[in-house]
Parts: sequence; structure tokens; C-alpha cells
Amino acid sequence: MTIKYTKDHEWVRVEGDVATVGISDYAQSQLGDVVFVELPEVGRALQQGKEAAVVESVKAASEVFAPASGTVTEVNPDLEGEPAKVNTGAEGDGWFFKMTLANPAELDGLMDEAAYKGFVEGLH
Repeated sequence: MTIKYTKDHEWVRVEGDVATVGISDYAQSQLGDVVFVELPEVGRALQQGKEAAVVESVKAASEVFAPASGTVTEVNPDLEGEPAKVNTGAEGDGWFFKMTLANPAELDGLMDEAAYKGFVEGLH
């Protein structure tokens, strides 16, 4: 299992040929209370760095970008009725969607956990 992070605060966890995507704990803490999540349709082709989903909080609406190119295979059904799962488990139960990767090498340009932590610390 590999976990990588983007500079836009998305994470991607790769297990076999399945990539699970969500926003980082840091991102949810900056957003505040999440009140709505718009997820991509199953079967949608995503391009790395392009909008894949939208998350809305009491403070703001924010785009969620695809950390890699691929096809959406599943969305998190729990977020429709309980978007606050993003706040309580951003990097666990609050995942957004799963996808098959078109080009796994795209992940090579993303940060590992240690690099991401350093990146976030540099934001303060």
C-alpha cells in the first residue's frame, strides 16, 4: 500500500490496481465543517490535476482535483447523507472515490507522507 499527497491537499492510497482518493486531514481542518460533497460519476474519466469533485463547508466551496488520471470505479455512498465524515475521518472513512489508474507513473511526482508534512509546516 502506497499513500501519496498533492500540493492541493488530496491523498491517494494505492492498493493493487485500486486508487482511493480523498482530502487530507489538514485540508478538512482548513475547510471547517463539511456540509456537502459532490462526487464524480462512476465511469467518469479523470485527468491528473483537473477537477474531480467538490467539497463545501460552512466557510467555502473547494474543488478536489484528481491526483492521477484514471477512471472512477466507485464513490463513497456514505458522504451523500453524512458529509461530516470528511471531518471525522478525512484519511479514512471520509474518502471520496476509487479509481483505476491510467498511468501509475503519474504518482511518482507526488509527495510521500513525510514530504507532505514538511510542505504543510511550510505553509504556516
